[in-house]
Amino acid sequence: MDTSTVINTSASSSGDLTLQTPSDSYSAKRARRAAWGSFVGAVVDWFDFLLYGIVAALVFNTQFFPQVSPTMGTLAAFGTFGVGFLFRPLGGMVFGHFGDKLGRKRMLMITVWMMGGATALIGLLPSFDSIGWWAPVLLVLLRAIQGFAVGGEWGGAALLAVESAPKKRKAFYSSGVQIGFGVGLLLATGSVSIVNHFTTNEDFVRWGWRLPFLFSLVLVAIAWWVRKGMDESQEFEANKALEIRANKIRNFPIFEALRQNPKAFLLIIALRFGELLTMYIVTAFAMNYSTTHLGLSRDIFLNIGLLVGAVSCVSIPCFAYLADRFGRRRIYVTGALIGFASAVPFFMALESRNTVMIILFAIMLGNVAHDMLVSVQQPMFTELFGTAYRYSGAGVGYQVASVVGGGFTPFIAVLLVEFMGGSWHLVAAYLAMGCLLSAIVGMRMKPQAVD
Repeated sequence: MDTSTVINTSASSSGDLTLQTPSDSYSAKRARRAAWGSFVGAVVDWFDFLLYGIVAALVFNTQFFPQVSPTMGTLAAFGTFGVGFLFRPLGGMVFGHFGDKLGRKRMLMITVWMMGGATALIGLLPSFDSIGWWAPVLLVLLRAIQGFAVGGEWGGAALLAVESAPKKRKAFYSSGVQIGFGVGLLLATGSVSIVNHFTTNEDFVRWGWRLPFLFSLVLVAIAWWVRKGMDESQEFEANKALEIRANKIRNFPIFEALRQNPKAFLLIIALRFGELLTMYIVTAFAMNYSTTHLGLSRDIFLNIGLLVGAVSCVSIPCFAYLADRFGRRRIYVTGALIGFASAVPFFMALESRNTVMIILFAIMLGNVAHDMLVSVQQPMFTELFGTAYRYSGAGVGYQVASVVGGGFTPFIAVLLVEFMGGSWHLVAAYLAMGCLLSAIVGMRMKPQAVD
């Protein structure tokens, strides 16, 4: 631990131990390593997680659920997509518990291997024709492992970056966690597009879709190598030393987080609605809807996924830079309102089959609205909790929100379309209201130090 860190051994009125870290105490090298380590791990986890959603929309209904109607097969495929989200809070709780007690870095080394291994096994999983109902059962199990791993990833990656960053550049330094989402989307969509281009439709459905899943092992090896060189969070080390000196070790950090700030969990859920609905409706549901109901080529949305992923690599750090300079709430609320305003025009563009307008509003939702929202989440969410229970609090809150607002979004959207006899209007309302809720909560949220 750096000698420049100043420890205040006094306790606050709430029983929290306090830590004073001068603005010049951070190490630039440590901050850069943490940012890169968080970024590359996020690439792996989001590549794996998003790849499943893309392939589920194209293949899984016939490969793993062939003995049901096309609509039920699609619902089943998106249902397994949602299973991963159900296990994310559990992963956030388990990894958050040990991350608050043992350190952020240790947990991040485990999550990247767990995620990559489950993804590679999906690529090797026999289809329904080979092993019958064991195929969907094993698919659900591996998806659950994916969700458990990614549930522990965001909290650790965000914290390591935020806690290691300069005081006035926390959004920018921690934006790599969300840029990893864009790069993961780019790689996932790009790998599927390449395989789709060089195989016939029959070969793609039979074996081509498996290749991107196996490619995950290459990304895992790279991420593990980069993360080996990271340092533990200086703020965590200082706080842990303080707890040991004061003989105050918290056995269950998640309970402490719930006791100190229960409202924060509800805030995170509401604040994530706009982000989750914009991304999963554009990248997962719209692909299935446009090919099934509108007769559009799947190449259109594969290419849109590539574009959205590529643009996010620039837009997210730019929005994060602006958030550090002008305030997080301003950037966040603006993004949510743009998502609200773009919901109906996006579906009108789909219905018109106008490729230019589809691309325009996909960018408005997937890059402008979504990227403005996620660019500020790392410091905004983690600073709602104290250092000693931050991994548990922010991690679990973030992943519970993923279940409520994201995991079953494609599933719910398909049900809404079926309920409306093929119409998109309820899905557009669902998207718009989610963004509006996030905007209202963001406006009413108590300002943080940079706002």
